Amino acid sequence: MRHVENFTDVNEKIVARIGEDDFGDSEEDVAEYFTSHVIEDMRGLNLKRAEVYPRVSEHVPEIVDLVETLVERGYAYESNGSVYFDVTAFEDYGKLSNQRLDEIESQGVEDERSEKRHPADFALWKAGAVDPDDIAEHRHADLPAIDDACGQTWESPWGEGRPGWHVECSAMSMTHLDETIDIHVGGRDLVFPHHENEIAQSEAATGQQFARYWLHVGLLQTAGDKMSSSLGNFLTVSDALEEYGVDVVRTFYCSTGYRSEQTFGEDEMREAEERWDRLERAYEAAVDACDSTDAYAKVEDDEFREALAETRESFRAAMNDDFNVREAMAALLELATASNRHVDDNDAYDYWALRETVEAFEELGGDVFGLSFGREAGEEGTVTLAEDLVDLVLEIREAEREAGNYERADDLRDDLAALGVEVHDGDDGPTFRFE
Repeated sequence: MRHVENFTDVNEKIVARIGEDDFGDSEEDVAEYFTSHVIEDMRGLNLKRAEVYPRVSEHVPEIVDLVETLVERGYAYESNGSVYFDVTAFEDYGKLSNQRLDEIESQGVEDERSEKRHPADFALWKAGAVDPDDIAEHRHADLPAIDDACGQTWESPWGEGRPGWHVECSAMSMTHLDETIDIHVGGRDLVFPHHENEIAQSEAATGQQFARYWLHVGLLQTAGDKMSSSLGNFLTVSDALEEYGVDVVRTFYCSTGYRSEQTFGEDEMREAEERWDRLERAYEAAVDACDSTDAYAKVEDDEFREALAETRESFRAAMNDDFNVREAMAALLELATASNRHVDDNDAYDYWALRETVEAFEELGGDVFGLSFGREAGEEGTVTLAEDLVDLVLEIREAEREAGNYERADDLRDDLAALGVEVHDGDDGPTFRFE
């Protein structure tokens, strides 16, 4: 499996944050600030790294090529230097969100409506720089106004401008995966218009199915409302990790299927803490019993062994049932009960069953659920965070080299070496190792 997770670093909402707090004084700075924090949070949560993290700013040529293809094939048209997708030209428009074209509301900002043939047409390329009116709703009232020069622009066959939000993802997906991908993941709030538009522009350009499976994640709730920055009713990942620890947070997430709405609150986190404590204690008791002199090769507890086999079967069946983590977690909790019963009720232990139980906790609970069985909480996250930060520095170094700033690139390599990171330049790009 090849896993790609993209970063949108070109967007009007990013421009709206310029000059706010310590985010930075340019679109690039603001995007870099939030990108680095997202990477740090993912490592803190013990999430496995994707194969690649593409960014919009790196893929503007591919975006322009995709827009040109859509224009050539009659699915898009130019209007006043902008390019719009013609939703009436794509017969299946609305198939993901199950909407009729005549029922779909206008897309885009007010100024675009006079340029479009149909109200539901959406922008593939936006002429000129960011319009201050486009970001007014996202900008705090106490911040100075944004002028026309803010935000990056690029040259294109239709003039200087910026890519539209929807087309970015299709271009990056087809660059790093293929014309058809197996699984596309995203929040439920992105079904329309974002994912609907991704399908239209991708399939119109290639004639192939864009994604075989769509996994839309339910929204996180708090106090009856969707958790969002606009409502101010959120807790950051770093704050949650500091307050509860990574294992409790992950246990919380693994207690509800991804399609369901999930409520974040004190009661829910207390339940997650109790579940993790129960699993951790059972694991530690199994480790201690397995390594004790009371564990014997010829002792066999058939009931314990049967429970172990049922755990593996139930866990696998649950995860194969649309990633039913709730049932999979229940299987782990049943194993904890069976293991504790064996240790508490016997003076001589079944070594084989205990060893297999320890491995089951580490494999199913650790490798699959990302819980800290057999290692210190956050241990893996710390290592992978360091690796990701080095990757980020090497990306910047490559950009400096491509721009001809060789002295700056050499300085970055020397700085890494001073920190104990040895960099090797090869035909396939730079690699590194910690000295």
